[in-house]
This record gives sequence, structure tokens and C-alpha cells, in this order.
Amino acid sequence: MQDKPDQGAKNTARRHFLAQVASTGAAAGAAIALPVMAQNNNEGPRMSKAVANQPSLSQAIANYAVNLKYEDIPPEVARTTKRIILDTIGCAIGGYTAGPARIAQKLADNVSAKKGATVLCTGQKTTPEMAVFANGVMIRYLDFNDGFISSGGSGHPSDSLAALLTPAELNGKSGRDLITAMVLTYEVFGKIIDVLNTRLMGLDQSTVLGLASVVGAGKLMGLSKEQLTNAIGITVGGNTSLNQGRVGTLSNWKSYACAEASRKAIFSAQMAQAGMTGPNEVFEGRDGFFNVINNKKTFKPAPFGSAPLSITLAFTKRFALGQYSQTVAQAAMEARAFIKNADEIAEINLNVSRGAIHVMAASPDKWRPQTHETADHSMPYSTGVIFMYGSLDETYYEDPYLHDAKLLDLVAKVKVIPSEEADRREAEINLCDLELVLKSGARHKVRVEYHRGHAKNPMTDAEMEEKFRGLAHKHLKADRINALLKYLWALEDQSRAGDIIALTRV
Repeated sequence: MQDKPDQGAKNTARRHFLAQVASTGAAAGAAIALPVMAQNNNEGPRMSKAVANQPSLSQAIANYAVNLKYEDIPPEVARTTKRIILDTIGCAIGGYTAGPARIAQKLADNVSAKKGATVLCTGQKTTPEMAVFANGVMIRYLDFNDGFISSGGSGHPSDSLAALLTPAELNGKSGRDLITAMVLTYEVFGKIIDVLNTRLMGLDQSTVLGLASVVGAGKLMGLSKEQLTNAIGITVGGNTSLNQGRVGTLSNWKSYACAEASRKAIFSAQMAQAGMTGPNEVFEGRDGFFNVINNKKTFKPAPFGSAPLSITLAFTKRFALGQYSQTVAQAAMEARAFIKNADEIAEINLNVSRGAIHVMAASPDKWRPQTHETADHSMPYSTGVIFMYGSLDETYYEDPYLHDAKLLDLVAKVKVIPSEEADRREAEINLCDLELVLKSGARHKVRVEYHRGHAKNPMTDAEMEEKFRGLAHKHLKADRINALLKYLWALEDQSRAGDIIALTRV
């Protein structure tokens, strides 16, 4: 059977092409084919930014993680870390009966594992990832755990403790191991958030928290450098989260986002430990984080382990309130001394950074919050509560306060004003200049730079214990609280860090 004329011409051309390849080598054929591919892409291929013979960012993080030892940590940093772990456990106990926590506990109760992990307070046995999720929701719910603010973004690195407690429990790790992993997670979180402007990009903090969690969890699980690099690739590739859950009217997801990132992180570490591979150039690659998410811009964090260690820059919260309002709440407490009752107030002016406004006063619902999550992230509402009642705790974020007409009238008198000075100093402090204007015409000003709990104005050990007891006393008897505090203050001497979980059993 003969070819049709046009088909015969095509076959002749094909034979000519193959003969050319055979005579000049495969490389010549590739040189002919590749320009055609490039012509179909007006922008041309996005090239990897990895440098030959240089480790990728994932590899650099993994290398730091596997080599970090407890002995490398200065004693004062280890002590700071103990205080943060103590504070975070207290926050978890305080939040364990909240609605979102109950949902997470119910989900955890529906699954089991051959080697179960334990949920804080309830003692439930479940899969490792569900234990991490439930514990993470409990830690976060009250918005009372620590904060971290830099010029790039902000977040709550102590959320990652949920991803550390479970592998510490299941692998029989010591208190020193847990302290080391905690320092590690903060170092990854802090050094990355310093150079990645998550706020500008519309990314949720859980994007970076998931990365920090997988590194700390992988450390406690004994992952090799190669395995940890794979786990990082899996986590970053599959956990880039939007910030929409933290703007407007806030839902339960504000409490769930970082818990979910940690849940994914523990599973990523498990997969890598089992032999699953992940993208090595998840940051630098053609379709990696730098190109796709960060608008083709690389970022270079300061060397991991360089001074100051990120965990020393985190701050403890004095108030159960979003971190950008800690100085505002303290200023309101101090300014309340100028009045006998809230009826005297004509106006309250808050001069703060644009970053603080973006998070806690950027929409009308912050003046009339309808949910607990919106209220504890509202600068004007919390200010009104303090001037009205002289205190602030989680009860004010629920009814009947959310619909108290007199309180809302006072909240309406709060004005939030951008401050150029606060913008300039945001990476160092969360500056608040409060002006209280009375109906009498009197004006009083209060300035707070370093709120109580800031690294430059830290809470004392006694104040930390007072906060812990205030959170735990609703669920644990005094002797149990004393035993837990004694254990946590001596964490570096404990042989099994997983005992923390058992000591929280209600």
C-alpha cells in the first residue's frame, strides 16, 4: 500500500530529521526542538534560582535542625523557653472546654491508632495528627499564648508546641529534647517571618508556622537531614494558607488554622520518615514558593542560630487579646485612673501602627463584633470593655456583652489613628499613644512602648504562675496545678517530656 502524496512528504521529512540527528548527535536534535517550546511561552521558562553547589533553603534549615543540640542553647535562652512552654500549656488548659476545642476533641475521638497519642486535658487516645490538631486548637483558642511581631509579619510561634508534644510523647523524648525542639521551631519561624511579608502577600501566619512545626517535629522523630528536607518540601508545597480567616468577621478558623498546619506537619514528617520524597527546591524551583507565591522574589533569612535567637524576641501576653492590642489594653488600664465611671468619656483616641490597624481595627465589625473571635481581635471593643468594666477576660467576648447597648455606645467613641512613629518602630515595639478626652474638656495621655510581657519588660516568674493558675483553676485542683508547675519549672531535668500531657488530665 502506497502513501498518499502529502503523507509521503511528511515521512520523507521525518526520515531526513532522524538522519540529521543520527549524524550530529542527540544534542543537535534537542537544540532544534527546544526553541519551538520556548516560542510557545511568551515569558520564557522561569528558571530555578538555586545556585550550583549551594544548599537550598530547605537543606539549610534541615542542616541546622539536625545539628542543633541542647548544649548549644545558652542557659538564659533555655530558661526563657521553659517559661514559654509553661505559658502555652496554661493557655491550652484554659481553652479546653471552648466550643472549637470540643469539636476537635470529638473528631479526635472518632479515630484510633495502634500507637495512640494523647490529647491534653481529656486523656483521649487518637492518631498522632488528630492529637496535634486537638491540642493546637486548645492552645490557640483564647488568643492568650505568646506573640511575635517583626517588620515582615507576625504570628504565634507557640502554636507549634502542639506539633512537639506528640512526637515527644511517642518517642520518649526528654525535657531537654523538647526545649531544643521549641528553640528550633521559633528560630525557623522568626528568621523566615523577618524577611517574608506575609501581611502584604495576604498569607496566613500558619504558612510559616507549618514549616516551623514540621522542623521541630522532625527533630523529635529523629529524621535525617535528607528526610527532613523532604518533609519541608511536602509541607511548604501543600500548606500555603490565605489570611482571609483573620479579616472581617472572624470564624472558628482563626483558632483552627495553625492547628491544621501542625496536623499537616506531623503527617509530612511521618511520610518522610517512611521514605516519601518531596520537592527539594520547594522555595527556589521554577514553580516554587519564590516564583509563584512571592512574586518571583527570593528572600534570604539571617543564618539560623545567629543572634538574637528568635525565641528571645517573642512576648508573653498579659491580656487574652490579639497581640497588636497588648499595649493598647495596658494604656487603657492606666488611663482608667483618670475617670470615676465611663459616662465621663467623650472620646478615646488610639494612635497605633498601620499594621495594628490592619489586624485589629480595619473594618466596621471591629466596633460591633458578632463573634468571640472578632471580639478578641478588636482594638476598639477591648478598649471599651476596659474603660467600662476595668478588666478584660474571655467572658467579655460572649453575650450579653457583645450586644450591650451601653458598652457599644462607648466603643463607638473609640477612634483609631495611624501613627508614623508606630509604623517606624513596629519591628521593635508595638507603640500605643492613647488620648482620653472627657466631657469636661480635660485631656489625658498615656504612652505604652513595651507592654508587660514584652522581651524588654518581661513578666516575673510569679506573674507567669499567677496567669497559669488563673487559667488552670477552673479545671484542675490546686494540688494538680502545683504538681504541673513544679514539673514545668524543672523541665530540663525531666526524662520524659510526654508526662506533661498526663499531668494536664482533668
